[in-house]
Amino acid sequence: MRLPRRGARPGLALLALALALAARGADASIHEYSGGGFAPRANSFFFHGGSEGLYASESSSNSSNSFIRFDIVTFRRSQESATRHEEMQQKTGLVEAIIVEIQDRDKIGGSYLHSDAICCTPELDKEKSCKVGEVIIRPNPDNPDWPKRIQTFFDGKNEETTMGTQSVSINKTGMYYLYFMFCDPQLRGLKITGRTVWRNPHGYIPGKMAPMMTFFGFMSLAYLALGLLWFLQFVRCWKDILQLHYHITAVIALGMCEMAFWYFEYANFNSTGTRPMGITLWAVTFTAVKKTVSRLLLLVVSMGYGVVRPTLGGITYRVAALAIIYFTASEALELVENLGNINDFSGKTRLFLVLPVAILDATFIIWIFSSLSRTLEKLQLRRSMAKLELYRKFTNSLAMSVVISIAWIGYELYFNATDPLSELWRRAWVIPAFWSVLSYVLLAIICALWSPSRNPTGFAYSEETGDEADEEGLSLVGSAVKGTGDIVNMHVFTEDKRA
Repeated sequence: MRLPRRGARPGLALLALALALAARGADASIHEYSGGGFAPRANSFFFHGGSEGLYASESSSNSSNSFIRFDIVTFRRSQESATRHEEMQQKTGLVEAIIVEIQDRDKIGGSYLHSDAICCTPELDKEKSCKVGEVIIRPNPDNPDWPKRIQTFFDGKNEETTMGTQSVSINKTGMYYLYFMFCDPQLRGLKITGRTVWRNPHGYIPGKMAPMMTFFGFMSLAYLALGLLWFLQFVRCWKDILQLHYHITAVIALGMCEMAFWYFEYANFNSTGTRPMGITLWAVTFTAVKKTVSRLLLLVVSMGYGVVRPTLGGITYRVAALAIIYFTASEALELVENLGNINDFSGKTRLFLVLPVAILDATFIIWIFSSLSRTLEKLQLRRSMAKLELYRKFTNSLAMSVVISIAWIGYELYFNATDPLSELWRRAWVIPAFWSVLSYVLLAIICALWSPSRNPTGFAYSEETGDEADEEGLSLVGSAVKGTGDIVNMHVFTEDKRA
C-alpha cells in the first residue's frame, strides 16, 4: 500500500529567494474527526486519521508514556446499508483502525503476496494468507503485534457503532500513520466522528515540533543577551544617540517578544495538546509585524534615508502602501498555517495563499538591491568615505546572507523532495530554525556596525553632501538591520517553527 503524501512543502525556485514556497500543515496532537468520508483505494476504502513523529515510551509510568488514544470514535453507515441485514445478525460490517510505522508501510496490502489488493480476496483466503473482508497485514517478524489492527463491528441493523476508549502504547520511535479502513462495498458512504490523542513521553507536542520549543527558549535568551549588550552601549553613549539606534532597539525587542511568544505557545501546546488561540494570535501577529517592519526599514535604509537624503519625498506613500499590503498578506498566511490545517486545502488554494507573499517578497528584494546600488554610487561620487565604507560592509553582509539563503533553499527543496513521507522528521526542525539563527547573526553583525559611539556624525545626513531635501518622508531608519535576516527568510512557513 502506498501511503498518501503528507506534509509536503512545495517550493518554487523562481524569483530567487522569494518563491521558495513552503506550505506546511498545522500539526496537532488532538486529531478531530467531524463527519469525514472514506476515499476508495484499490479494493478498499480509507480515511487518514493522522500522522506524527512519536518517541518511544521511556518507562511504564503514565507521565513518560507515549501513546495513541482513541476517544469515542463513532462510525455511521447509511440507512440503506443497515437495512440489508437482520436485526439479530452480528458483525454486519467491519471497520479497522490500522496504525503503521512508516518503515513498515510495505507490510500493508498484498504486495508480498504478489497482489495489488489491499483487502483480502476469496482467492487469497483460500490460500490461508488472510481473511476475507479484512485488510491484508504482514506482521513484523521483530514485533508480531505491528502493524497494529483494531477492529470495530456493526451489529444487526444499527446505523452507528463506536470504538471503546483505548490506548495503543508506542514502544519504538518512528513516524506513525493512522488509517481507518473497510473492505465491504456495502459500507460505502460511511462517516467518522470523534478524535484521537497522540502523546510523546514529555508532552503532547508532536515529535517533529518538540525541538523547536527548546530552540525558541534558547533564542529568547540570545535576544535578551543581545538586548542587554546593546542597552549598555546605548546608555554609555546616550548623548550621541541617533534615531537609527532607537529603531535597532525596537527590532531587538520585536525579535525577543516573537521568540518568547512562540516558546510559550509551544509550551502550552505541549501541556494541553491544542494550540492556544490567544497566545498563537499574539505570536503570529508579532511575526507578521517583525517581518513587515524589517523589510520596510531595510528598504528605506537602502534608499539612503538619513544618509544621502533627509526624506523619502514622493515615494513615501508607495513604501507605506507596500508595507501595509505585505503585513495583511503575511498575517493572513500565518493565521491559516498556525490556526488551520493547510493540508485540507487543494494545491491551487495553497498557491493562492503563499503566492501573494512570495511576490511581495520579490518586490522588496528587487527594490532593496536597486536602491542600495544607487546609494553606493552616490556616496562614491561625493567621496563620503566613512559612509561609503559603512554601506559597503552592510552590502557585503546582505550579499553573503543572500548567497547562504539560496544554498539553504536548495537544500530545503532537496530535503522535501527526498523525504515525502517525513521519515527524517527528527531532523526537520533544523530547516525553520536555520532562518531564525541567520536572522539573529545578521542582526548582531549590524549592531556591531551601527553601534552607538561618541562620534555618530559618520552615520547621519549632512547638508554638506549637497543632497536635496524632500518635504515629506518617514521617520524610519536603521532598524532595517533586523530585516537583513528576515528578508532572506522567504519561506512563508514556520514546523514546524512551529514543526
